[in-house]
Amino acid sequence: MSEARDDSRLSLEFCGLHFNTPLVLLSGCVGFGEEYTRVAGFSNRDAGAVCLKGTTGAARPGNPPHRVYETPEGMLNAIGLQNPGVEQVVGGILPGLDYDETRFIANVSGSTIEEYIAVTRAFDDSPVDAIEINISCPNVKEGGVAFGNDPDMSARVVEACRSVTQKPLITKLSPNQTDIAENARRCIEAGTDGFAVINTLMGMAVDAESGRAVIGNNQGGLSGPAIKPVALLKVHQVHQVAKAHGIPIIGQGGVTRAEDALEFLLAGASTVGVGTGLFYDPLCLPKILAGINDYMDRHGIGHVSELTGRLQLNEGFSGCGA
Repeated sequence: MSEARDDSRLSLEFCGLHFNTPLVLLSGCVGFGEEYTRVAGFSNRDAGAVCLKGTTGAARPGNPPHRVYETPEGMLNAIGLQNPGVEQVVGGILPGLDYDETRFIANVSGSTIEEYIAVTRAFDDSPVDAIEINISCPNVKEGGVAFGNDPDMSARVVEACRSVTQKPLITKLSPNQTDIAENARRCIEAGTDGFAVINTLMGMAVDAESGRAVIGNNQGGLSGPAIKPVALLKVHQVHQVAKAHGIPIIGQGGVTRAEDALEFLLAGASTVGVGTGLFYDPLCLPKILAGINDYMDRHGIGHVSELTGRLQLNEGFSGCGA
């Protein structure tokens, strides 16, 4: 398969923004957008957008080590939102990014509604193109329950952020909840412009010899190919709600090859996030794009947007999988 590609078939509009390609570099995997530009052969032009590292109001040192651990077909991480704080990100980091190559999406995190508002307002007065809301953070005022695991709290965060910015808002949905479709519906009502589906699954690693948890924080977020089946289902479920409102989805969770990206598009994603896959192969983007082009050639598809939601479901009962 050739790695040549037809860019005109791969560019698209997402939340009113022009993306060169349907691939998005995910938050936490490329720092604040400049790290991967140091890899020989890497080009931001292969990415439709880059999601910057999660940013909070004040600087955070992150969790104690170990903070990253490789698992079968995946990776656990518990970085703890290490970042220099929104003031340093906006004033010291954003001015150095090349906005001609790709779109940049800020990632807003917080422990209170007030912190989400403050960080979103700061990014609203910055050159980023859009804002992603990480609602998987614990709400310290509600006993540590994650905002994203409760539809009411999710909607409150989206509504609060919507009130202080006109930039496109992308809500990053957690898989660690009872009904992701209902959560999506509430976020649409609150004003989200798009979704990122899914965030990491919660997991743990144990060292049997020492009898201790491997991750310093005891638990962490599981990413990589191991979570792809869950992510595909969640994208499909959210798409059933979002499509009626024209709300696009960044499908993510275990994408390392063109075949993975195609599966997410068919399940209902408009664009596809690549995160842990960059640790497998930092130069995987042009290979994925070439594979998408090859697939469209073989299936007579004129534009990548035609793939979204083309999944054909089998007839019959679709409840319990046992």
